[in-house]
Amino acid sequence: MGGRIDWRKLYAEAEKLLASLGVHLELKQKTRNLSIAQQQMVEIARAFSINARILIMDEPTSSLTLNEVDDLFRLVRRLRDGGTAIVFISHRLEELFELADRVTVLRDGAYVDTRLVKDVTRDDLIRMMVGRTITNMFPKQDVKPGKVVLKVDCLSCDGVFKDISFELHEGEILGLAGLVGAGRTNVARAIFGTEPPTSGEIQLDGKVIHITSPRQAIALGLAYVPEDRQLHGLIPPMNITANISLTRAAGICAARLACRIKWSVRLRSTPPSKWKCAPPASGKRRVSFRAATSKKLFMAKWLSTKPRILILDEPTRGIDVGTQAAVHALMSKLVSEGMAILMISSELPEVLGMSDRVIVMHEGSMTAHFNRVPRLHKKKYSLPQHKP
Repeated sequence: MGGRIDWRKLYAEAEKLLASLGVHLELKQKTRNLSIAQQQMVEIARAFSINARILIMDEPTSSLTLNEVDDLFRLVRRLRDGGTAIVFISHRLEELFELADRVTVLRDGAYVDTRLVKDVTRDDLIRMMVGRTITNMFPKQDVKPGKVVLKVDCLSCDGVFKDISFELHEGEILGLAGLVGAGRTNVARAIFGTEPPTSGEIQLDGKVIHITSPRQAIALGLAYVPEDRQLHGLIPPMNITANISLTRAAGICAARLACRIKWSVRLRSTPPSKWKCAPPASGKRRVSFRAATSKKLFMAKWLSTKPRILILDEPTRGIDVGTQAAVHALMSKLVSEGMAILMISSELPEVLGMSDRVIVMHEGSMTAHFNRVPRLHKKKYSLPQHKP
């Protein structure tokens, strides 16, 4: 009334809406200070606030915990029962079978088919999405681990995580599992030098090192593919070639012009041979590529540094099953060549299917550490006893 805002009512309604989603946040804090999962829940709450007749949800669960997903699905069903039409876009097939009534498949920007969910299987959907049958989503090779290349001892960051200790071997994939917000990403950023720890020790090849910047980490043979690639991984105004070459910028700038031109051409020709995707034109912007292609080019950026240790944070988040299989196959190939990989993932099948060993984190602390059971042994995974 009269240009005034009833802030008390506004905050009350916002709090009530978030509470209905099972989210409890300080309403006056800036959204830039929230985690990706919390930001996503705020976006979902905003969409629910307008009581829309048609609601389009694009990958709404990509950064949510299992409990948050359950709360979201409960609200989606309530909206559906109330007459709201919902378009639910997801790469997670299990979500489609749990929530959807009908499913439409697109491939390379073209319509493929629409089916009733009750009339299709998971293999049918994968075949329609990819255009072929994928027999093995987790092509993990059994590689004998080599020497210890990275050792983390009692690494801590005040208020974020504490007493994290593990060893990473050559030819090994070490999975770092846990719910969103457990502190896994913070550990990776501490190792890479973007969030220096407050205490603890990091050793590389048995020598204590103090990494204080990504530049130093790259020089030591580390590479880090972050979870939020839009915010921390890419520079949208720059073209594809420039983005890929960022990790080698110092070497390129120090060379002659002819060498820079040659390097640029070689970068543009790398993606097709390694990933089977169309090469980007020198002026092509990243935003014009689909998510799967951007993912491939982004990983090509880091692999161009020829790292010894590769840190992957949610490597298959938000991509289709075909690209997921390609990423898993590449990971298996890299470790067979001696690379060490630290993989952070919220997808339990991915953790169990690709890891040689798994560390579990909860609220900033390690709660379990166990080895992978080889597939040829028909045994279930078992967790060791640990402190509650």
